[in-house]
Amino acid sequence: MAECGELVESGSDVAEDMPRVVSALAGILERVAERNDAATAAAELSAVAPAPASAFRATTKPGISVRAYMARIARFAGCSPACYVVAYVYLDRLLRRGRRLALAVDSYSVHRLLITAVLAAVKFMDDICYNNAYFAKVGGISLVEMNYLEVDFLFGVGFDLNVSPETFADYCAVLQSELLCAEAPPPPPPPPLRLQYCCLSDDDAGAGCSAQQQLAA
Repeated sequence: MAECGELVESGSDVAEDMPRVVSALAGILERVAERNDAATAAAELSAVAPAPASAFRATTKPGISVRAYMARIARFAGCSPACYVVAYVYLDRLLRRGRRLALAVDSYSVHRLLITAVLAAVKFMDDICYNNAYFAKVGGISLVEMNYLEVDFLFGVGFDLNVSPETFADYCAVLQSELLCAEAPPPPPPPPLRLQYCCLSDDDAGAGCSAQQQLAA
């Protein structure tokens, strides 16, 4: 549980000026969205039928990156860092239950899924939170959309909003691993290739091989 406390109680990520837990979740969602974007593009090339329409899927890609969108939420939502861990749990539950609807996190859906998951987590976790109208402004959508997405999200997770300490710790561990991978220094460059002895002609072959054997010895 130590990593949970460090993850949700530590200060801000210096590079992004947002809590470490938010940075970790942004990294995961960015990677998943990119992977699903590639899968969708491949399906379109293969003339596979598109996924069914979803309330969370926008008609156009939002003009803000996932990381910048999460930074905006972290700045204006005013929720506790633990809410982002719970929002991650809710997203996973929604996607597991929504497999039959082919609901996926991609560039068209990730922003709406994220703002709705955070809204649900804040209402369940925090004693004081902003209303739907405020979250709609933070998320860049209308109040009508925010209300509809919230209801759709709650039915999507089967109103299963309770998160046990064990589940919370498990998802903290995943986010902590994401942080460790993101913060790890890049691997050192490979050593330069060493030129091997090369026989230029048949006459030099014997001498060359003999020289290689001597060097190897």
